[in-house]
Amino acid sequence: MDDNTAIPIAIDQLRIGMYIQLGLNWMSHPFPVSSFRIASESQIEILRGLGLSEVRYVPAKSDPAPLAGMQEKAATVPDTQPQSNGTAAAPVPAEPDDSALRLRLQLLEQHRRLEACDQRFMAATRNYRKLVEKVEGGPTLARLESEALVTDCVQDLLDNTESVISLLSEGVGERNALHPVNVMVLCLLMGKAQGLSPEGMQDLGMAALLHDIGKMRLPDSVNGPQAGMTPAEQARYRSHVGESVRLGQSMGLSSGVLLAIAQHHEMADGSGFPLRLKGEELCQLGRTLSLVNHYERLCNPGRSAAALTPHEALSIMFAQQKGCFDAVVLNTFIRMMGVYPPGSVVQLVNDRYAMVVSVNSSRPLRPRVIVHDTRVPRDEALILDLETVPELGIRRSLRPAQLPREALEYLSPRKRICYFFERAVNQAAVGERT
Repeated sequence: MDDNTAIPIAIDQLRIGMYIQLGLNWMSHPFPVSSFRIASESQIEILRGLGLSEVRYVPAKSDPAPLAGMQEKAATVPDTQPQSNGTAAAPVPAEPDDSALRLRLQLLEQHRRLEACDQRFMAATRNYRKLVEKVEGGPTLARLESEALVTDCVQDLLDNTESVISLLSEGVGERNALHPVNVMVLCLLMGKAQGLSPEGMQDLGMAALLHDIGKMRLPDSVNGPQAGMTPAEQARYRSHVGESVRLGQSMGLSSGVLLAIAQHHEMADGSGFPLRLKGEELCQLGRTLSLVNHYERLCNPGRSAAALTPHEALSIMFAQQKGCFDAVVLNTFIRMMGVYPPGSVVQLVNDRYAMVVSVNSSRPLRPRVIVHDTRVPRDEALILDLETVPELGIRRSLRPAQLPREALEYLSPRKRICYFFERAVNQAAVGERT
């Protein structure tokens, strides 16, 4: 019997741990998918309420022994109980069902990985804040601490064949360090996707981490582009590029890192600043840093009301701003982030609402999502890997305001999008959403 062989089974024979297939369309049942492993008695009750006489059962994907095997075992176990006075033999005890324990372990492992991402991002933002405080009084020490932070991230990426881009919890990290650390993380992922050498990734990571270091003396009113800025305010805001380069020179940064910092607001079509460079005038690291910096600002602008969802940001960059970026770099970024980057709110083909929480850069079209399911507490929801459920895909992207209130509260879309990378795992070990 191969792994996909299914046999009919009566509804009253269903047990926790059995993997079943429903022969119903999406609108005829309340489950996120039509094929799943039964995880609770409440799911069995729901199945009984659907009015079905039988469903399809897949023994090879089920936790208990296949039904036929259990019946055979019950028939062949020797009777060790005395049969005097017509007393029936004691029933053979069923094998222990460990599906609940397995589900719990999967949930704990899922939370452990996401918590590890949060903690590492928080540590990176704390380190950034500390090194910024040392730049003017101890520039060499600040450089050494920057190098240590970037080297640790580069080594972690290079040690793993695949890297999963994960959405972080709301409010994690030091507020003033979120942007540079976020840009560093995405640039390093891009460097890996582009096949940069370890030295190239180190330079890109340093430029990304320190690209805005010249903003530390700017008041909040000119700390970012704002509508209605006067020419003087705009000039002061744009001066942070030169100031970042000056501070980088005092730290002893390499010429390649300084050049990328100098170009982090330049655009391939010449519309950027401060020198309005275009095309081949931009260095390779500068092209990547400029694109990632722009994406991050679309998702996390100074005014949260102007924020775009990650899917919207990518769509605008590809459809309306394509000329602003190097075509190869833009295509690499889209492949890496996926059509629906982490943080995107989506509607699945079965009309369920979901939020993308991670994307494996080698399989960008099949992200992992949390599905709105009123029968499962939000903090107990397992992440559904769409790669393991080929029949379930994404129908469309949504803005959070388009969600019903119940789904909005359950999925909790992030007000600020921050990413970190986690070690890729075998999703078969994580389990399928039940």
